[in-house]
Amino acid sequence: MVRKSPQNVKENTQIFEYIYDNHPPQDVDLPLAIVSERDSVWDTHRNDTAAVGDIYAQCDEFERYSERISDCSGYLLFGIGESGLVLKQANFCRVRYCPVCQWRKSLFWKAMMYQKYEQLRQEYPKHRFILLTLTLENPPITELRATLQHMNKSWHRLVKRKEFTAVVDGWIRTTEVTRDEKRSNTYAHPHFHVLLMVKPSYFGKGYLKQMDWVRLWASVLQVNYLPNVDIRVVKSKGKAKGEPVTDDDIKSGVVETLKYAVKPADIMGDGSQASNDWFYELTRQTHKLRFVATGGALKNILKDDISDKEMLAPADGDEQTDKRRLNFTYYKRKRSYIYNPKYNE
Repeated sequence: MVRKSPQNVKENTQIFEYIYDNHPPQDVDLPLAIVSERDSVWDTHRNDTAAVGDIYAQCDEFERYSERISDCSGYLLFGIGESGLVLKQANFCRVRYCPVCQWRKSLFWKAMMYQKYEQLRQEYPKHRFILLTLTLENPPITELRATLQHMNKSWHRLVKRKEFTAVVDGWIRTTEVTRDEKRSNTYAHPHFHVLLMVKPSYFGKGYLKQMDWVRLWASVLQVNYLPNVDIRVVKSKGKAKGEPVTDDDIKSGVVETLKYAVKPADIMGDGSQASNDWFYELTRQTHKLRFVATGGALKNILKDDISDKEMLAPADGDEQTDKRRLNFTYYKRKRSYIYNPKYNE
């Protein structure tokens, strides 16, 4: 992350204060992306959310979801902090596949993991983290719910196996569903992303090779084929061979497991009716299913039910600001958040 110099931060703060006291002419748009570059990402996520809302709007069954999504993050109220704008108020729809809500939840999880990591390093200084991805044969989208339930039961069998308990002291498991690459409008690709906190002995007498994990997962799945399994030590991407891995590298790797349940690109697909029907069925199949689980020393380190306050500013929500609030309103037609001083506080 590129850090702003104190001088740049001061200059940006002066800009925020200036536009608060001096409103732009009525016919002049002042986009959030121009005022605060780091907050330009809001446009991307909110445009994705608008697209998902449009898909839901085409199906009477999901009209209520469309209405909720249309009201999601329609405005943002920012305070002025030492590091820049700090989000202090917004409304969220909490529809499972809303890109804005998925993004904010992911940010909160990552912030919590960064905080908990320091505590874990003190309590388990010699433990390591590894990332495990577990898959199975892709099911038709109409069989996704039964497949996910089978995967969950298989996971519960896995964590009780002596090969697992002998080397793993804690775990976080998230579920991701993507489209089948070749049968994108009829099949799904469900898989688990798992963060394992392993004992020092794992890299000695307790080591499990990739094929060991493959056979172990196949056994608990109770299938007669070898499923794809990926296992790797947590480290920062782009590190040169032999270059030491720092705590920051590990923390960055750790949060990689906290992915979106479904990527916006998979939600929107190719825009065809068949693609939309896949998404509608996905919504039905995953209704009220939990997509995050924890255990061992990492039990309850994450939670699925996140408050509005936690959704607001997971990384810097505690940053102090004064009572001034700058309002930015989302305009679907303009595909961006525009400064709207009429609703400043």
